[in-house]
Amino acid sequence: MAGRSVVVGVGHYLPERIVPNSEFEKTLDTTDEWIRTRSGIERRHFAADDEKTSDLASKAAQAALDDAGLTADDIDAIVLATSTADLTFPSAATMVQAQLGMTKGFAFDVQAVCAGFVFALSNANALILSGQAKRVLVIGAETFSRIMDWTDRSTCVLFGDGAGALVLELQEGEGTAQDRGILAIDLNSDGRYKDLLYVDGGVSTQSTGHLRMQGNQVFRHAVEKLAKTAETALDSAGLSSADVDWIVPHQANIRIIQGTAKKMGLSMDNVVVTVQDHGNTSAASIPLALSVGKQRGQIKQGDLVVTEAIGGGLAWGAVVLRW
Repeated sequence: MAGRSVVVGVGHYLPERIVPNSEFEKTLDTTDEWIRTRSGIERRHFAADDEKTSDLASKAAQAALDDAGLTADDIDAIVLATSTADLTFPSAATMVQAQLGMTKGFAFDVQAVCAGFVFALSNANALILSGQAKRVLVIGAETFSRIMDWTDRSTCVLFGDGAGALVLELQEGEGTAQDRGILAIDLNSDGRYKDLLYVDGGVSTQSTGHLRMQGNQVFRHAVEKLAKTAETALDSAGLSSADVDWIVPHQANIRIIQGTAKKMGLSMDNVVVTVQDHGNTSAASIPLALSVGKQRGQIKQGDLVVTEAIGGGLAWGAVVLRW
């Protein structure tokens, strides 16, 4: 027998305001067709002025708890992946803890930009397997609309706001690749590539800053690194691409998603795609896609799911889990 971190609930939240590509045509030298053909994005959601990352996260977390048939009192820990926390401190995770009415356990944020949810899942899995927690709420939540340079047509049209969450629970498995739960994880980063994707501000530089990206360079790294990290994780689980039911990738760009699937030898029929509706929601994109994929009836219990993501750092990684 072997302990596994099993997904027992999933949920998401998207702000009410939907922004179609056409809205950018009024202020930028761009078109709906240009955005669509280069990114696959058709629309995205923006948080209301009084809506903060912790608000989005709390609603997604509550949806995941409802899906699991659990309450906040059943949770031992919250791990929240975000690069756009409400305040410098305390963590957005502790704000979610308060909003959910959870008075025990512990909560903290993880920051690995678009790869944040993969890193958060890894942390949550480690907490469970080490015996520090039996149930962990893992959340990805972002308000990237707050760090956009609205004059930069190459970046501001790509990002959106949202949150997704899942509940991981310790369950006993057989110790084989047929077990439900997290089967393998691969994490990587390389700080030499900072200048490819970063925000030009922060606390110790005394400014908020805006997102800056060398899109063509990020694209070049993305397909190769995403396919490799997914294959590494599958290999360590004793599995291969042929065993995969669903790739649930970070939703940044349809061409990256297509390129990664092709490199892994998988059809787009095996990929959960939400980028057209959400844009790039950074750390929120994978849990959002998992929740939507379950809602659509795509992801079913027993399915083998691979999630992979790459973001600023550069940081990238993959998780192999059986739903």
